[in-house]
Amino acid sequence: MAVRFRVRGFGRRRPGPAAGVPSLEHEGRVCSELAVDLPDEDLGEYLYDCIDLYEMGSKPRCEEVEYLGMVQEAIDRIERGE
Repeated sequence: MAVRFRVRGFGRRRPGPAAGVPSLEHEGRVCSELAVDLPDEDLGEYLYDCIDLYEMGSKPRCEEVEYLGMVQEAIDRIERGE
């Protein structure tokens, strides 16, 4: 019997100096904007970690949805280069 499972975040690319990856300046600007919007949150070095390490139920549901949505939107903006 084979057991299949998914390890969250495994194999996901981290931003780096490869071609097509947004500049560190752009990434820093998006992270700064997110930090202004979420002043009470401790955002780590990688926004992917904010989502991967987040413990569901640690905030009220409405705050949880808003927080995770804002972090995901920032990640998407960095990946698109906006």
